[in-house]
Amino acid sequence: MNDADRHFLFLLGSSRTGGNTEALARHAAAQLPARVTQRWLRLGDLPLPAFGDLRHAGRARDEPADNEKVLLDATFEATDLVIVSPLYWYSVSASTKLYLDYWGGWLNTRELRFRDRMRDKTMWAVTTTSHDVDTVADPLLGTLRLSAEYMGMRWGGSLIGHGNRPGDIHRDTAVLASAKTFFAAEDH
Repeated sequence: MNDADRHFLFLLGSSRTGGNTEALARHAAAQLPARVTQRWLRLGDLPLPAFGDLRHAGRARDEPADNEKVLLDATFEATDLVIVSPLYWYSVSASTKLYLDYWGGWLNTRELRFRDRMRDKTMWAVTTTSHDVDTVADPLLGTLRLSAEYMGMRWGGSLIGHGNRPGDIHRDTAVLASAKTFFAAEDH
C-alpha cells in the first residue's frame, strides 16, 4: 500500500489529556511520512451511552448517530487503527472497552458489513504501565490482538512504555527509541 493511501486513526482512551500513553503515541506518529493521513480522536470527547446487546431482544439497533456515527465513520475511513490506552487494571480503559463493545452492535447490523469493511485493516496498540515488566500488559494486548484476529485484521504490534506520573514516559529512553520505527514494520 502506498503511504498516501494510508489513514491512521488514533483512538485516545485515557482519562488524562496529554498523559504518558498519548505522548508515546504522538512520538511514534511523528515518525510517519507526511503523506500518511493521521486523525486523532479522544474517546472521552465522544462519549457513548452504555452498550446494550440487542442480538436476542427481537428488535433492531437504531442507526448510528451522533458520537457513535463519528466513531463508526472514522473507523471505516482508517486503514490503520491505533488503540492508545493506558493499562487500567490489566486491561484497556473503560472508554476503549465501550468503543470495542460497540463493535458487537456494528457487527450485528447487517447493512453496515462491519466485518467485511474491517478486514485487512491493521490494528496497533500503544500503552503505558507503571509496572517494570511488560507482561502485565498481556491481557490488554490479548484483548486487542484477538479482536483484530476475529475481524480479519492484521496485527501491527504493540508499543509498551513505562511511567506513572505525567511526563515519566520521557525517561523511558528504550521505548522512545523503539517508537521511532514502530509503525515502519508490522507484527512487533
